[in-house]
Amino acid sequence: MGNFGGAIIVFTLLTKVILFPISLSSQKNSIILFKLQPQLDDIKARYDDDPRTMLREQKALYKKEKYSSLKMILPLLIQMPIIIGVIRAVNHAVIDDRYNFWFIGLDLSSVPSVSSLLVIIPILSTASAFLMCLAQNSFNPLTKAQGFLGKWGTTILLMAFSGYFAFVCKAGVGLYWIAGNLSGCLVAAACALIYNPKKYIDYENRSIRPKLTKEEKLARKDRKRAEKNREKEDVRRFFSCEKQLVFYSEANGFYKYYQCFIEYILDNSDTIVHYVTSDIYDRVFNINHPRFKTYYCGYNGLITLMMKMDADIVVMTMPDLEQYHYKRSLVKKDIEYIYLAHGIGSGNLNMRAGALNHYDTVFCYGRYHNEEIRATEKVYGLKEKNLVNTGFGMLHEMIENYSASGIIENPKPMILIAPGWQKDNIFESCLGEILNGLLDDKYRITLRPHPEFVKRFPGKMKLIFNRYGNRISDDFEIQTDFSSNSTVYRSDLVITDWSGIALEFSLTTKKPTLFINTPMKVMNPEWRKINVSPMDIWIRNKIGVSVDMDKLGNIDKTVRELLDGREEYKEKIPRIIEEYLYDVGNAAKTGGEYIINRLGNAD
Repeated sequence: MGNFGGAIIVFTLLTKVILFPISLSSQKNSIILFKLQPQLDDIKARYDDDPRTMLREQKALYKKEKYSSLKMILPLLIQMPIIIGVIRAVNHAVIDDRYNFWFIGLDLSSVPSVSSLLVIIPILSTASAFLMCLAQNSFNPLTKAQGFLGKWGTTILLMAFSGYFAFVCKAGVGLYWIAGNLSGCLVAAACALIYNPKKYIDYENRSIRPKLTKEEKLARKDRKRAEKNREKEDVRRFFSCEKQLVFYSEANGFYKYYQCFIEYILDNSDTIVHYVTSDIYDRVFNINHPRFKTYYCGYNGLITLMMKMDADIVVMTMPDLEQYHYKRSLVKKDIEYIYLAHGIGSGNLNMRAGALNHYDTVFCYGRYHNEEIRATEKVYGLKEKNLVNTGFGMLHEMIENYSASGIIENPKPMILIAPGWQKDNIFESCLGEILNGLLDDKYRITLRPHPEFVKRFPGKMKLIFNRYGNRISDDFEIQTDFSSNSTVYRSDLVITDWSGIALEFSLTTKKPTLFINTPMKVMNPEWRKINVSPMDIWIRNKIGVSVDMDKLGNIDKTVRELLDGREEYKEKIPRIIEEYLYDVGNAAKTGGEYIINRLGNAD
């Protein structure tokens, strides 16, 4: 009969030819995944606190772009039964005298050993695996984009496996492995020739997350160790004392939403306020008051802290209590959980379904909040919450600060472009069109990204600086320092999409906002079930003008009309505040007295 070695090589080549369409499909699929990676990173950054939404968005993206994870592993799945069949065929043929197992002076029916000439089979198997990995690293878009450790770690692993595999199997199987690796190089080259990644992928303009230097990694490690030690000590101190009232802050800067209530409570009762923050750099640690106690607890430790909570009242701006990681206390069942929003807008639109279901009390800023909550309770058959009509205390403070700053007349109209960080916000969809219509000598422009956009999408911020950094001057700046609201107060007009900054700006300064109708920011896909129009929608054309994205060619005209109509808005906006918001000036007293009375600590 014919030579068994030649048959193995012919069989290997035939299988590669037959399976070539599958390999080609896998190459195309790899290109799709590589192109999708920035969008997948975007989804991960945007929904890192909402795994269910993240998975839903990923699946929708895969479906839209026709990516299949099965295609990535299909070639490997098909190879498994083939290699098992080859091993069985060689073992079976060895006992049949009709086959000639001698091939170029090697006995393919024997198992290689280091003391025989057959040792060349494992050596060649290892070498061929190295060549195939080189081909994959050169032609496959996914392996090509891997870092040094990713590429060469995989290469070393495959080489070790190929050498070991050829040592423990008969030489005929090792020959098949060598032929498969070498022909795999040709397949990779052919797939790259048909679907060349360079034709489909813009490598140079991809948004890449900046890599940390060695020094930055060491500094981060030291910082995390220090934070862990601080957290351990603060949590021990937190549970070592009796507590009536606890405020929880997600990050530095959230104190401003609590400030008026906390100060009223400290001034009008003997209550001790315990303030827990998940930001070790929170400025509340600089507050010096004998009855204001501060603690640091990171997000991971917060899970345990919440379950062991033993206070009488807990006040938070964090929605989704009991929905995900953070639960009501398992230790004390009668805690009153109070929710207050860190924005004036619609809770039904801007929070996930059921976000407030497990709160007992809600501080409401306007009648629309009451209407939404009561309608939600009715639709879902929920127990009625205790609603306290406090108004938005922070707005009162902003109005006072703005009035105290005096009227500022800018030499040129100052325009603040400040979008939100939702998907397809202004920075991601139409910043170029807006700036093309406004960047001239008539205006002073400030770009102010949302803090979450800066934190979650450093690659996108880098692209913005790369594109517009050379335009920075006295009339154009990109602002990433959010420690002050002076830019907001000084501006003559804000351009935004669905960001809450519009309400803060217009209701504080009584100046108009230009809204760009980017895709609406919707956190709750069930928001239409509640038959209450969200405030974020109906107020847009009361405190300014909304413009569709296909009308941005006339944005300069719209801006001039809004600036010319500023006196009209000065008269109109106070009426809107009076009609829709609860008494802004009494928020501290209303909310503070409610908490003091509930605790029974009134003076």
